[in-house]
Amino acid sequence: MDILPQELEVWYVLPALRKELAAAMKEKGLNQKEISKKLGISEPAVSQYFKKKRANEISFDKRIKERIKESAEKIIKGKKMLFEIDRLCRLIKKENILCDIHKKFCKIQKGCAICK
Repeated sequence: MDILPQELEVWYVLPALRKELAAAMKEKGLNQKEISKKLGISEPAVSQYFKKKRANEISFDKRIKERIKESAEKIIKGKKMLFEIDRLCRLIKKENILCDIHKKFCKIQKGCAICK
């Protein structure tokens, strides 16, 4: 089955980013209500991230998790969440992580460059 990279971002990348952002915000002392407000998602969604019932299909390496923590800090301090998630999505594309996710979920022909 062919899946567009944009679909992978919506189905896998964005939920995984939100999950990591929520975890980083929890480490900084925010409660579920505060996290849901900062990320523009429901409190039950935050709860499901913490209970590992959502966004478990992919994980990020230590380096990307550090960047996510930096973004969480900026969001806590008032920077728009949209800008930080967009920045993280661009980083994931630039670092070929989206390509790796695409390969994981689809049969990709050798030499494919659709994710770049």
